[in-house]
Amino acid sequence: MTANTYDITGVELSDDRYTVEQSLVRNKYAAYDADGETVLNGKQKLFKAKEEFPFTDADGNDVFTVKASSIIDIAGDYVLTDSRTGADLVVLDNDFSVFQDTWTIRDADDRTVLAEITSRGALVTMARNYLPFGEWIPHEYEITDRAGNHVGSIEGQLSLRDRYEITIDDATNVPKGATLAAAMVIDAIQGH
Repeated sequence: MTANTYDITGVELSDDRYTVEQSLVRNKYAAYDADGETVLNGKQKLFKAKEEFPFTDADGNDVFTVKASSIIDIAGDYVLTDSRTGADLVVLDNDFSVFQDTWTIRDADDRTVLAEITSRGALVTMARNYLPFGEWIPHEYEITDRAGNHVGSIEGQLSLRDRYEITIDDATNVPKGATLAAAMVIDAIQGH
C-alpha cells in the first residue's frame, strides 16, 4: 500500500513542509502549507468522555476526526476517521514512556505500521516532563517509515504558543494527513 491509500477526502496536502501553530487559548491548532495558506484547523473538544479532535479544511468543512479508543487513554489508540466517507483510515498509537515519546501510525484495519514519530533524546524528554518550565523546551521528533528509514521531522520552536515545522522528505509510504494530525494531537495530549 502507498500513502495515497490513506488520503483524507476533501483536503489537498501536496507540500513537503507545513507549519502547525497552537492558539494562545486552549488546544486549538492550525496547519499552514509552505505558502502560509491554511490547510487544516483542529481543536480538542472539551468535556468529552473520550478525547476527540475534529479537523476542518480552510473553509470550515469537516474533513476528519481523531478520537480516543477509550475513556482514559494516557498510552493508547486514537482513530483517525474520514468525515466524508466515514472510513477509519489510521490509528495513532501512543507508547507511553518517561524517556521517549513514541507514536506509531498504523493501518486502521490490519494494524500494519505505516510510520513512527519518535522524540529525539531521553534527556530532553525527561526535562520537558519533569523540570519546572520544562514545557518551554522545544520538542523535536523524527518521522520514520515502516522500515525505520528517516522520512521527515517535526521541529518545535520556542514561542508563546506551540509552533512546529513539519518536513516530510519522502511521503511515498507515509500518509501526510495522519502525520499533520499526529503533530497536533501529540501536542494537545501531552500538554506541551
